[in-house]
Amino acid sequence: MATLAIDALPRERSPGARALRRLARRKGAMAGLAVVVVFVALALLAPFVSPQDPLATSWSAIRKAPSAAHWFGTDEIGRDVFSRVIWGARASLLAGMVSVLISLSIGVPLGLLAGYVGRMTDMLISRVTDAMLACPFLILAIALAAFLGPSLTNAMIAIGISATPIFIRLTRGQVLAVKVEDYIEAARALGNPHLRIALRHILPNVVPPLIVQATLALAAAVIAEASLSFLGLGQQPPAPSWGSMLNTAKNYVDNAPWMAVWPGISIFLLVLSFNLLGDGLRDALDPRHR
Repeated sequence: MATLAIDALPRERSPGARALRRLARRKGAMAGLAVVVVFVALALLAPFVSPQDPLATSWSAIRKAPSAAHWFGTDEIGRDVFSRVIWGARASLLAGMVSVLISLSIGVPLGLLAGYVGRMTDMLISRVTDAMLACPFLILAIALAAFLGPSLTNAMIAIGISATPIFIRLTRGQVLAVKVEDYIEAARALGNPHLRIALRHILPNVVPPLIVQATLALAAAVIAEASLSFLGLGQQPPAPSWGSMLNTAKNYVDNAPWMAVWPGISIFLLVLSFNLLGDGLRDALDPRHR
């Protein structure tokens, strides 16, 4: 009977399930997630959903207004803007994801090392991080991209390195807070090696803030990629990119405003969606939230 009574009690949900429930109750985060999913689907399925070749030119359709044949109009050499916006989503999302992965792969180990080891190691890593943070993110990304050379790959590397100090600082701060907890002291008293304590007990407890920061960094990376492409340091023509499309459209704003409107709206929607999703994740992953 006692066993049946215990089985009848409601089971405690896992932290992940509780976080998902809190996230699902936030309409803004869900709307942002839906928009991000749509852009990811368009980027992945671009060869199938794109109505025309984004590189195909037509001298009889130069700067044509939106119509049934060209939903978003055409550009200065007759290319379909709708198709180029879809393919441009690939460059923006790829740059965002790869650059954030670069930042995480460099920043998290360095932040974990600085926070856990401390002393001279912490001082050295922190001073280098402070020096990088003294330079604005976008200015540093432009300088690195110009040094490496104009290409989407180099732009991703430049954005990833420029965003690394943020992850170093965040990881270090979280590690400093976690490593003084009682369960860490207990693991140390039981004779666990330092590497096991850092990777098995500390790192999993600093992941939620990193997930939130990574989501917000994706939005910053999308803007940075568009800025670099606008300046000619990112995706190179004729390959479609929202930033390079805006660079070309600035010369035709009076005669063909649709050339600038649609890539601009795409950047706005994607960045806003990442920010809304990041805010929702911050609240959902906060263990103090009720």
